[in-house]
Amino acid sequence: MPDERYPGYNVLAKRNTPSWNERTRRAIDKRLALPREPRFFMAEEYATIEALAARITPSQPGGPSVPVAALIDNKLHEGHMDGFRQAGMSRDGDAWREGLRALDAEARRAYGACFRQLCAGEQDHLLRKMQEDDLHDPSWGAMSPKTFFKNRMASDIVFAYFSWPGAWSAIGFGGPASPRGYVRMGFDERDPWEAAEVKNGDGAAARRKNLRVG
Repeated sequence: MPDERYPGYNVLAKRNTPSWNERTRRAIDKRLALPREPRFFMAEEYATIEALAARITPSQPGGPSVPVAALIDNKLHEGHMDGFRQAGMSRDGDAWREGLRALDAEARRAYGACFRQLCAGEQDHLLRKMQEDDLHDPSWGAMSPKTFFKNRMASDIVFAYFSWPGAWSAIGFGGPASPRGYVRMGFDERDPWEAAEVKNGDGAAARRKNLRVG
């Protein structure tokens, strides 16, 4: 079932309201028009990231379809880096390639096929072992599996997921605050133009409020 905490809310309905100016609209349009084919990764690497995203940030029935692999690929294609990295970890794009290569080596060792070809249970088993630092193929090099899981793979996938406007709607986020800005910043406060979260089962009231959000 889709997330019903913010029924009727669609952040893109803010497009022609005082919440967003022309620069914000251009930035959102650029993100929504993101190419869905790899430009940084090879096709096989891109497909593996899609498989990883399906396990880390699975789509819910009726929920947003988020092009996580395309977002990560675009970030690296455009040269946007974190500006820091953990000891033993290569630069962002190189760390991704090394981690994907090592993950496929582990998958072949354990199941005789590359990671993207495994069933969900087999993929989850390898991801748990990666998170626990319990993978040992020499192709990991100086980068530990746990470091790749925490500081590169899972982090990049989650950040990519929530950078997508469709995911904003699912969590009630109003998107960029330009030019209107946010005023009520205290705990459990919201501005009138922010999404109304369902409380006490009052989904109908929240739906009416969210249809008027601007």
